[in-house]
Amino acid sequence: MFDKILIANRGEIALRIQRACRELGIKTVAVHSEADKEAKYVKLADESVCIGPAASSQSYLNIPAVISAAEVTDAEAIHPGYGFLSENADFAERVEQSGFVFIGPRAETIRLMGDKVSAKDTMKKAGVPCVPGSEGALPDDPAEIIHITKQIGYPVIIKAAGGGGGRGMRVVHTEAALISSVNMTKAEAQAAFGNPVVYMEKFLEQPRHIEIQILSDQHGNSIYLGERDCSMQRRHQKVLEEAPAPGISRRLRDRIGQRCADACKRINYRGAGTFEFLYENNEFYFIEMNTRVQVEHPVTEMITGVDIVQEQIRVACGEKLRLRQKDVQFRGHAIECRINAEDPYTFVPSPGRITTFHMPGGPGIRVDTHAYQNYMVPPHYDSMIGKLIAYGDTRDQAIARMNIALSEMVVEGIKTNVALHRDLMNDAAFQLGETSIHYLENKLGIQTK
Repeated sequence: MFDKILIANRGEIALRIQRACRELGIKTVAVHSEADKEAKYVKLADESVCIGPAASSQSYLNIPAVISAAEVTDAEAIHPGYGFLSENADFAERVEQSGFVFIGPRAETIRLMGDKVSAKDTMKKAGVPCVPGSEGALPDDPAEIIHITKQIGYPVIIKAAGGGGGRGMRVVHTEAALISSVNMTKAEAQAAFGNPVVYMEKFLEQPRHIEIQILSDQHGNSIYLGERDCSMQRRHQKVLEEAPAPGISRRLRDRIGQRCADACKRINYRGAGTFEFLYENNEFYFIEMNTRVQVEHPVTEMITGVDIVQEQIRVACGEKLRLRQKDVQFRGHAIECRINAEDPYTFVPSPGRITTFHMPGGPGIRVDTHAYQNYMVPPHYDSMIGKLIAYGDTRDQAIARMNIALSEMVVEGIKTNVALHRDLMNDAAFQLGETSIHYLENKLGIQTK
């Protein structure tokens, strides 16, 4: 096992990784920007290194600074968390070349799955179902693009091959708007990702967003830890997640889960990862793979009892997976609400000092947060200040416990989206498990007219 790990991230995931390390007896190094020098995880780390000013580009995205911090503290491995450099293949490569272990997949795997065109092609070959679409990147010839679109059928969605986080996407409903939409998406892709390649998929009208959590080691072992429903979204950003997904049969879950595990063996995947699907009319359609730990990993941990972060560390250390598929048991139901420092309905960020901070408790309640009373929420980063997770024997019990927990939560001095979550817990469609990825935007559109 590693003696010391550097955590190349901030916020609640930095604290989450730190706790996993402490339980395993591993020392931790916290890197931080000048804006995060008073953060809880910085104070709790065995060592800390300031790697730059507040701006992410000069600190958390500064690869030489992160690697230098690992060198001066004699860390053996680097855990990237999620966001920032977690899916940066160049970073993973530099980490390994510098003599450290990257706690995640190999650089070539990140590149393969980070490009949506190559990822989709790889999954097709592995037998994972994909959304009907173009065979690879769209050509330059407008006539060919029109022909491909007619074969797929409107509406379609144009996507950047190197995109992510909801950026680089455009829905097209008519032929008249097709070519201009393709050109605009190409320009956006080049500006945002340095890669102008785009591809096309059938735009599903009312799909759900279902994802499969996997774990793989470097010895050819892969397992799946069930599915999560992440359909409650706004502008492709998830708001709440749950596991298992309502209405998905065990037989269907096992079928798609096994295909994902088999695909991991095919590409020699190492570590934790998530296969993301659109789900409509009892069919799964692969859209992308996240080669890192997900924000919503706690709901899977709650229903399986598996510490996903610890398993990442064990696998990176060279250990075999301790579980076989037959050992994975699913019990109960878990829901996670992302608690953000923002207006609950306009989503405008609300940085500032937290004057009152009271977190809920009780049976089945878990709170993952780096915030505390008198904490200054910086304006430079993502607005999420924590995650509230409720577990119950049934979905109804999980919802009831989440409702109670949200009613007990007190955060003053800044705005949060707690009110939105309370509204969603009492939403009839959510309670029935009948929401699509468009549901929240439609609901908010009605409320804000």
